[in-house]
Amino acid sequence: MDLLIRNAHIVAPGEDLHGEEKDLLIRDGYIAAIGENLPSAPGLEELSYKGQCASIGWVDIGAQVGDPGLEHRETLHTAGAAAAAGGFTAVAALPNTQPVIDDKSGVQYISKNAYGKLVQFLPIGAITQGCKGLDITEMIDMQRAGAVAFSDGEKPLQHAGVMLRALEYVKAFGGLVINQPLDKLVSHGGQVHEGRVSTAMGLAGVPAIAEEIMVRRDLHLLEYAESRLHLANLSTAGAVQMVREAKSRGLQVTASVSIMNLVYDETAVADFDSNFKVMPPLRRAEDRAALLAGVKDGTIDIISAHHVPLEEEVKKLEFSYADFGVTGLETLYALSRTYLSDWLDAETLVQALAYNPRKLFGLPVPHIAVGQPAELTIFHPDMEWVYERGRVRSRSLNSPVLGQRLKGRPLGVINNNQFFSALA
Repeated sequence: MDLLIRNAHIVAPGEDLHGEEKDLLIRDGYIAAIGENLPSAPGLEELSYKGQCASIGWVDIGAQVGDPGLEHRETLHTAGAAAAAGGFTAVAALPNTQPVIDDKSGVQYISKNAYGKLVQFLPIGAITQGCKGLDITEMIDMQRAGAVAFSDGEKPLQHAGVMLRALEYVKAFGGLVINQPLDKLVSHGGQVHEGRVSTAMGLAGVPAIAEEIMVRRDLHLLEYAESRLHLANLSTAGAVQMVREAKSRGLQVTASVSIMNLVYDETAVADFDSNFKVMPPLRRAEDRAALLAGVKDGTIDIISAHHVPLEEEVKKLEFSYADFGVTGLETLYALSRTYLSDWLDAETLVQALAYNPRKLFGLPVPHIAVGQPAELTIFHPDMEWVYERGRVRSRSLNSPVLGQRLKGRPLGVINNNQFFSALA
């Protein structure tokens, strides 16, 4: 694969080329030259859009990929295509499949499959058998088979003893536990954030304390176990502050936020549009502001697509009966530019999408330098486009921005000697 990328603004925090505008010549999957006005050649494809940017490839830390068992929602092929269209060269696959990824054979199934090797799938093994929250899995076997972390995914660990055992177990091999905090005894039956909007809608609410109780519990257990923990998809101001304080005490904790919770607040669900029904729910404007501040000051390390593809039969229902979740891999960047351009600069965004996820999983960090393998995301911060139904790469259509005009678009990704054009 040979490609010449013209006049790309390099976004590479901490590297010599950061902030410079350069041509990048890719030959046979490697960066062959970096400079200005590099010569063209017969048959050499060029990517040249005024204002385009280049960074190392982005990594999503937790997507539902459907396969195995839920291929009517998503397959590894369609998840890979959606990821590439969204600017991602790697995606961590959550274990909530059928069967659950709770043993080494399941991990191997995910890791050996890739979208033409363009998008790497990183298996996350289940903490408990069947993601039922009871019996601990053989995590060390899964780690040896390629699991990058351990989580019950969309099923938060309710039992404190199980969480403690998991933290102590992974400590033996430097592993990572991921938990999406939500106490279901407190949130039981909740559909949206508990507040004025839930009252007006006549729906049961999910109080902020349902998340914050579990965040505090998990941080206490982490401190006791002296292990590693990632708190996924935080949604409340109180949770952000607890993580901020825990980091200041030296605990090995990281956190992420879903793009939906960064962009929208509880008012988005007031019209009963089930494509805004997500878990954790969209919360108050004050919570959203705290999440944005957490990303900017580094309390929140990673922005997640929180990709949950669902078929219409479980989504296009009366709001209270619809399942939670939206797709996100293809639209994360566009949402950030369309709605958050005054809050998040390119450097902060790339740090949260490319560098911090690799640090979390202990992955090697690519470099934009001559002689290095090309693992790149090319994106344009100001290009406008419509997320059209006929161009959706995901197998599912449960997106709140389907058919809308957005600003900011990934142009393509390069990985393993392949180029995917999101414009094709």
